[in-house]
Amino acid sequence: MNITDEQLSTWGVSIGLGLFILFMLFIVWDLARKSKAGKLGTFVLFFVLAFGMFGFAMKSVIQWLLGIG
Repeated sequence: MNITDEQLSTWGVSIGLGLFILFMLFIVWDLARKSKAGKLGTFVLFFVLAFGMFGFAMKSVIQWLLGIG
């Protein structure tokens, strides 16, 4: 089983960063819960703090759709 450096970094970015994003979403949820932010506050936290993660995911989807990466 030969894995090239490129394959390893692709897997690392895809899986590792995906898990890290899920962990960050858990942190945002925990922050909202502990600060008793309410529904609107929780929505604002998720919208603002998760917007960058959404942008990163969309970048990958757009690259896949255009066949760039």
